Amino acid sequence: MVKKENYARRFERHHDELRWLYMELYDNGDMFAELCDNMQRFYQERSRELKAMDTEREENKNWYRRNDLLGMMLYIDNFAGNIKGVESRLDYIEQCNVNYIHLMPFLETPKGRSDGGYAVSDFRKVQKQLGTMEDLESLTAACHKKGINVCMDFVMNHTSEDHEWAKRARRGEGEYMSRYFFFDNSYIPSLYEKTVPQVFPTTAPGNFTWLPEAEHFVMTSFYPYQWDLNYKNPRVFNEMMYNFLYLANRGIDIIRIDAVPYIWKELGTQCRNLPQVHTIVRMMRMISEIVCPGVLLLGEVVMEPEKVVPYFGTVEKPECHMLYNVTTMATTWHTVATRDTRLLKRQLDIVGALPKDYVFLNYLRCHDDIGWGLDYNTLREDGFRERPHKKYLNDYFQGYAGESNSRGELYNADPVTGDARFCGTTASMCGIEKAGFEQDDAAMNRAIQLDVTLHAYMFMQSGIPVLYSGDEVAQVNDYTYKKDPEKAADSRYIHRGAMNWTLAANVSDPDTVEGKLFGQLSRLEQIRKKEKAFVSNADMWTMDTGDIAVLCIGRYYEGDKVVGMFNFSECDRTVCIPADGEEYADMISGQEIKTTAIYIPAYGFYYLKRK
Repeated sequence: MVKKENYARRFERHHDELRWLYMELYDNGDMFAELCDNMQRFYQERSRELKAMDTEREENKNWYRRNDLLGMMLYIDNFAGNIKGVESRLDYIEQCNVNYIHLMPFLETPKGRSDGGYAVSDFRKVQKQLGTMEDLESLTAACHKKGINVCMDFVMNHTSEDHEWAKRARRGEGEYMSRYFFFDNSYIPSLYEKTVPQVFPTTAPGNFTWLPEAEHFVMTSFYPYQWDLNYKNPRVFNEMMYNFLYLANRGIDIIRIDAVPYIWKELGTQCRNLPQVHTIVRMMRMISEIVCPGVLLLGEVVMEPEKVVPYFGTVEKPECHMLYNVTTMATTWHTVATRDTRLLKRQLDIVGALPKDYVFLNYLRCHDDIGWGLDYNTLREDGFRERPHKKYLNDYFQGYAGESNSRGELYNADPVTGDARFCGTTASMCGIEKAGFEQDDAAMNRAIQLDVTLHAYMFMQSGIPVLYSGDEVAQVNDYTYKKDPEKAADSRYIHRGAMNWTLAANVSDPDTVEGKLFGQLSRLEQIRKKEKAFVSNADMWTMDTGDIAVLCIGRYYEGDKVVGMFNFSECDRTVCIPADGEEYADMISGQEIKTTAIYIPAYGFYYLKRK
């Protein structure tokens, strides 16, 4: 039969490399045979509809590089109460021109010890208040009927201390203790601590937790209730792959592998980005291509560019299909605060020079804080010193410096190092919250203009743009988290507020803040869908404008050339770009634009198309 031939063909193509990598890592033929048997079982259990989608996507490998793919990340409870609620809001998601939704963590976690859902106690159960696995399958099926892709988080590095494995390990069962890192005294943990950085030095110092009832230390890189998995044990790898395939069979299109650089631990190293991590991700990619080739791997690598890019693998031996463009996001807000595009321009050129098979997900804001892990070696050349600049950025976005209109709060502030991260919604960081509080119409119009310009710039980057739910209606910071004892200590909840559906009802009213922003974003989204130069694998580069406050990005694909001009200053600017006699028209107004003297109003932008 054709289906068996599909599986056999895929398996045959990858078998030798998969076996070689597995045996190199584990040297265990029995466990490899078990893995192969279960891969076939999960394939057989995959629905007819999902297999058809797999075949279609195999035949069109660039399906996710289209210019009409637009994402939105959302918390199920904040957005619509539960999974059924999200399904009932799919028409709104379509209205937002979104065809890719990232459901923030929804698997079972212990109440009060979840780290926002990243401490999973059961990989095959949904949190009770959000629904069931049946609800999830209903949602993914409904999304597929509307052409909407669904992404979820797969937490690979650790489990909750309430996971069944952890419970049995705590009771002293050796089989389950071997799935984590257990030590009966502090000697080995102390050796790890010499080389392994701390993830949360102020809120969760150290990389180990003492369990008095078990009389052992256990490795906990993130929080004490998140126990690091030991991927040196092939049972851990196999079982986690079975969880991966189980979730893929529920209709998930994109699986975001969380904290992937941390998953292999080696004494005497930083336990970050080790070669074995890439072996594991490569094996995941092949397992997915054999069983469910329509599913994409999205890597979460919150590190500098030279450490991020290797997670794409190579063109011949790919790893992740997509990666987050974290560095550019942080640098964007640095640019807003400094009105200086030089670092951003350099980083965009680095991304633009990468192979076109590499696809980044771009965003202005997400569920997490903003860490100022900028390229300070380069910034020093431009006159910025690390510690005072980090202080300036945090002061600016709190509204204390640089004539800022931003509002927000710090997270994990460390008085010793001076480091801190920043929390706030896009709208509040752009000044919409302040302007609304002061009832200043002129300030509101400027803030909306900055918000729109930043989104226009994000759409012009190389890759796939992703909105954070609520940004499309200018949702501002939510300070009510301070009244919840389980959230009050975590300022990230300031930008994780519940969706305000009263505001969302105004999207068709151009006289409201929501309507002004939503309408302009919709216009940009329609342009992006229409113009082929916005495909993810188009050529992208920056051009010099003669003004460090104005960024110019060019895109070219199959004869079409578009240029984006973005003014990061609150002052009007007049700039020029090298055009070599080319003529351009504004894609929004249709007016011809002279490239020798382009007037850009404060926080303004242009989308120009070569005639």
